[in-house]
Amino acid sequence: MRQMTVAAMAAIAVLAASAGLAGCASESSRSSVGATPAGGGGSSAAASCSNAAIQGQLYAKGMLTVATDKPVYPPWFVNNKPANGQGYESAVAYAVAAQLGFSKSQVTWAYEPFNSSYAPGPKKFDFDVNEISYSAQRAQVVTFSDSYYDVQQALVALKNSPIVTKHSPADLKSYVFGDQVGTTSLQFINSQIQPSQTPKVFETLNDVKQALQTKQIAALVTDTPTAEFITTEIPGSVVVAQFPSTGEHYGLLFAKGNKLVTCVNKALATLKGNGTLAKLTAQYLKDFTSVPTIQP
Repeated sequence: MRQMTVAAMAAIAVLAASAGLAGCASESSRSSVGATPAGGGGSSAAASCSNAAIQGQLYAKGMLTVATDKPVYPPWFVNNKPANGQGYESAVAYAVAAQLGFSKSQVTWAYEPFNSSYAPGPKKFDFDVNEISYSAQRAQVVTFSDSYYDVQQALVALKNSPIVTKHSPADLKSYVFGDQVGTTSLQFINSQIQPSQTPKVFETLNDVKQALQTKQIAALVTDTPTAEFITTEIPGSVVVAQFPSTGEHYGLLFAKGNKLVTCVNKALATLKGNGTLAKLTAQYLKDFTSVPTIQP
């Protein structure tokens, strides 16, 4: 859902130049759960992932430190309380922790602003969970786990808007869109929809929702689960349709080269294989197969 700010992109470019980084993986190389980490943080598959073995890799000995932003929203978190284990991302974090041998009381939550989570440098957490989309550019300075959720973008509008019935790729170019600064959704509008009018950019998602309600914009774009939640907050709004998959997915974010990612990827693979991720998806994220897909 989210993308980096210009300042963060500049910082990455400087770091890459100083380190002699000649390039990065293509977008098509992004991983899914159980595959080799797209962030390039893997190590020997034979490495021990017992709780005792990973203690030396932790930010705080004996505790798993998980970071996220503040505030946090449904369906990813519930009641703005990451530590309650409710909401898809909170539940996934605790499920991963359990696979690594941590009890719920051994998981501590840290505050990390979204835009600083993928900035270069050391981290005050073991991993961050905050709907952070993997990108090859980000992966130059941080490490990502395999996917814990594959995401599609969706279109939200008011029910009486013309866009509800007229939203072919050609039609979409004629509307005024709006989105939050720095998000992959805003990037999607500019690169995929390519509207004739420059999208309006807002500081927060709440500002975007207000703009839709007051008809400053015809529609907004966001990931499908968030789009569904937004329609419960804005009277008379609807998820018009979702766009074909671009391969975007969320990954748990680590400091660059953190070897803990190998064990977290093993945990994610187990959670996928035993059906836990599917159960959490069914519990917190509805089945979006009924949402029509805009055809190219």
